[in-house]
Amino acid sequence: MAYYIGIMSGTSLDGLDIVLIDQQPHLPSQLIANHYITMPEQLRDDLLILCSSGNDELAKAAIAEQQWAQLAAEGINHLLAQQQLTSSDIVAIGSHGQTVRHEPERGFTIQISNGALLAELTNITVVTDFRRRDVAAAGQGAPLVPAYHEALFKDDNKYRAILNVGGFSNLSLLSPNQTTHGFDCGPGNVLLDTWISYKLNKHYDDKGAWAASAKPNQALLKLFLADNFFSKTGPKSTGRELFNFDWLNNKLTQFNQSIADEVVQSTLLELTVQSIVQSLKQAQPITDELIVCGGGAFNNELLNRLQHNLTNTKVQTTQDYDIPPEWIEAMAFAWLAYCCLEKIPANRPAVTGAKGLRILGAIYPA
Repeated sequence: MAYYIGIMSGTSLDGLDIVLIDQQPHLPSQLIANHYITMPEQLRDDLLILCSSGNDELAKAAIAEQQWAQLAAEGINHLLAQQQLTSSDIVAIGSHGQTVRHEPERGFTIQISNGALLAELTNITVVTDFRRRDVAAAGQGAPLVPAYHEALFKDDNKYRAILNVGGFSNLSLLSPNQTTHGFDCGPGNVLLDTWISYKLNKHYDDKGAWAASAKPNQALLKLFLADNFFSKTGPKSTGRELFNFDWLNNKLTQFNQSIADEVVQSTLLELTVQSIVQSLKQAQPITDELIVCGGGAFNNELLNRLQHNLTNTKVQTTQDYDIPPEWIEAMAFAWLAYCCLEKIPANRPAVTGAKGLRILGAIYPA
């Protein structure tokens, strides 16, 4: 066995996904175990504050990443105890960290994780800071998961697209005998979560039920889709720097019409759907299968609307391939740690726009 641990902390800031995989050379990852640890409310609030400019940012970021690393170590130690393993059984931890700023057009992306402290607390080698090498090579630094999707799902006979829907949505385009492509489509759950939190004080719209209770407003949808981001072709990536409460509030102010809260939610879901559908039809017009992972795989209304719009494409989730959708991204970062230690380039220049293939990650030995 060659055990690697992967940690993913996404845009939703709800918690940390932690997985244990067995990664053998030239073979698909095998998911051995998983653990989820909830993000404390105060840490969640502190990380959200760091997503925009404010006072004393450096100290706040340093304190927050210490707390993040401590939380990650707690989750890892729980997983090891659950599996009756010790730190010496693990080759490395692949830690995505928590994105607080992503501005590749200005030459930087910031994921706080404190790999040094995490290595100290777990006594396991940590590989982290995966995105900055790609940005240094003039890439977007995101999305990074297409290379992993390629390793798991590329088929010599089928045109496939892997759709990851977390806070933001991104596509990995896997065509037979062609280079893997991919890019961010736009907001996934981020605006949906923002709106339901603001109006109903809930963290997310369970199975898309609130969005399903109304029909989208087509005029408002058109206003949403008029944002310049949606007219760009890949490579492209996005984050909270663009799609946030202020963006949504400004659009609603421009709309200047009375509209029910649930209609706004339904329209936001339609924005997610249409940004995905339009991107897929433009970039890979023939797609046999759209395979969904991430939290969006549990949004029944999202899946139904995608299938309605993609009549010639089979919409399914990674669960149909015996891989739980909620753990794919954490598995990807465990795999990226493996690639770093084995000196295997893991970015895809056609996806990120980087000058070439690069080995990703910074290593903190145990």
